[in-house]
Amino acid sequence: MDRDTLEKLSKPELVEIVLKLQRPSKTSRTSSKPPSTDRKARRLQSKPGGAKPGHQGHSRSLHEAPNEVVDHRPEVCPQCDTALDAHLQADVIGEYDEIDLPPITPIVRRHPLPGSACLHA
Repeated sequence: MDRDTLEKLSKPELVEIVLKLQRPSKTSRTSSKPPSTDRKARRLQSKPGGAKPGHQGHSRSLHEAPNEVVDHRPEVCPQCDTALDAHLQADVIGEYDEIDLPPITPIVRRHPLPGSACLHA
């Protein structure tokens, strides 16, 4: 600010400017704040995270012969609650495999050990 601008300010505005100059913004060097809360100059100019345009995604491949296919066709329209025909043409917009492992059951084998004595001993 130049001198003319400062002379045109009211007394409360001048007091506020003086108080701001006396109290610098808190950083990890001027207070007990941890360094992780400091604003980093590089952080403001950094690129956003996430996949970049044109990145080829990757996912788990689907099984060639699933044991069961579960149809998730809606029965009613989610917007107007009108019943939908079961034979209405629909495109698959996504699919995934749910893999379930059967419960493990123990196999119990009993081994009886006969105790016998030799008759010639």
